[in-house]
Amino acid sequence: MAKNRDLLAIGHSAHDYIIRVHEFPKANFSAPITNMKTFNGGAAANVACVGANLGLKTSLVSAVGGDFKKTDYYEHMQNLGIDTESLIIVPGEATPTAFVLTDDNEDQISYFYWGAAREFAESKVPISAIKNAEAVHLATGDPDFNWKCSEAAKEEDLLVSFDPGQDLGMYDTKKLKDVIENTTILFGNHHEIERILQALEIDLDGLRELGPKIIVKTCGAKGSEIYSNEDKIIIDAITREAVDPTGAGDSYRAGFLSRFLNGESLEESAKFASSVSSFIVEQQGCQTNMPSFDDAFERMNGFY
Repeated sequence: MAKNRDLLAIGHSAHDYIIRVHEFPKANFSAPITNMKTFNGGAAANVACVGANLGLKTSLVSAVGGDFKKTDYYEHMQNLGIDTESLIIVPGEATPTAFVLTDDNEDQISYFYWGAAREFAESKVPISAIKNAEAVHLATGDPDFNWKCSEAAKEEDLLVSFDPGQDLGMYDTKKLKDVIENTTILFGNHHEIERILQALEIDLDGLRELGPKIIVKTCGAKGSEIYSNEDKIIIDAITREAVDPTGAGDSYRAGFLSRFLNGESLEESAKFASSVSSFIVEQQGCQTNMPSFDDAFERMNGFY
């Protein structure tokens, strides 16, 4: 295994309420909850934690509540060896909280309370953390803060990966274009990539000309597609019985970056990412069933 490199994840850390329902209710109706549990989450924290468990040296910039350092989640991060020196602590405010509802068709609806993350809008760019990294991953978070961080990372000639995720709708067209112009790798599921293409009124080739040399499109059980100068690479998903799909995308990104930053090919990185995400869906919660590098590598080799 090659020497690991530094990845700085920027965006949300959150407490996740994972909720199962048989079906989503119509407006003005209610539906019974069949199961509800609380887990560690937030897209940036998921990438940092899963990456750290795979052996990648990670750091994290998130805006969290005043009591966050007293929580089990913070202790969990410390146990994984994540550098949390650049956390933005907001006294008197709650750590962001997500309510993720999944129905029997595995479709999802999410509600997100920003809480302390509103502080992103007034926060200074973490220049020191960026300069200490070799790559920056921009996850869900404040669009303007992400753009400023992308500018700083580009100035340092760092690899920048970008995954707007469910916050894509918060980006106006100009801000989305500005961040993408600074991006090396653009991640998104098939819905998100299509929305980006529509918003910018371009095709995949035009998107790559705009900024990202690599576009990684995840398609759930249908696998993933990677677009680059090597044309289109299609990777089958490693199918496992899915208990909870929450966090699968974040873990895919962590797995992909953990290999790509160590010099592996796009195909190898995507296969490893598929293996990593297959562990996450086997249990509820984004970080409950994080695989080690050896576990993910063994499963990958057994499938492909």
